[in-house]
Amino acid sequence: MGQPSASPAIAALRERIARLEGGPARNRATLPFGVASIDKVLPGGGLALGALHEVAGGRNGAIDGAAAALFAAGIAARAKGKVLWCVTRQDLFAPALAQAGLLPGRVVYVEAGDEASVLACFEEGLRHGGLGAVVAELARLSMTASRRLQLAAEASGAIGIAIRRWRRQTEATDFGQPTAAVTRWRVTALPSRPLPVPGIGRARWQLELIRVRAGESADFGVEACDDKGRLALFSDLADRSPATHNGPVRAIG
Repeated sequence: MGQPSASPAIAALRERIARLEGGPARNRATLPFGVASIDKVLPGGGLALGALHEVAGGRNGAIDGAAAALFAAGIAARAKGKVLWCVTRQDLFAPALAQAGLLPGRVVYVEAGDEASVLACFEEGLRHGGLGAVVAELARLSMTASRRLQLAAEASGAIGIAIRRWRRQTEATDFGQPTAAVTRWRVTALPSRPLPVPGIGRARWQLELIRVRAGESADFGVEACDDKGRLALFSDLADRSPATHNGPVRAIG
């Protein structure tokens, strides 16, 4: 006697569980970095759209925290549409985000009073459906909250970026706890590129992919985002061309 076929509701639930557990998702679009060595370690050849991603500074200080914010800004700059950026304190420097490709006219800033309010704005922004990216600065992110954010991103197709920022060193340990984020990145500032004349060269970062669903961790030495939000490896900068580093959104069929 054959088994009865699953109802559409059960089939949809199974597919959602598979996505949360890292299983294959149908027709999930990706946003390539345009750097082959980075894109090849990401399933689908880029950052998954309609998904949650985590970013943090490497040494928990202000300099690395700023590098993490600029990395997130570069991703948001390459996404299509408006960007919602949620914060709890007024210390975001918009001109620096513009240097990473995220122009002021594309960004809607929300200052919330506390982290609970930031989380609520984050989720509501992801559910909105009219935004290209939603960025939120958070110290803590529980598995339950991250699952809600991941489901909201899946429903709208927007990319969600949680920048993990801590006011106290004791809060940094929360970054190691499991979440439903599809990728987890850590950014550490390095000495800038030397110039042949006196001055400050382009910033450099140690970029670590700590976790990625259905993939392996990796780390890269990169030049910081340019005014189009694009990265470059140290060795790639000399022969980099705009056509090869401003890749379009891809869809995984």
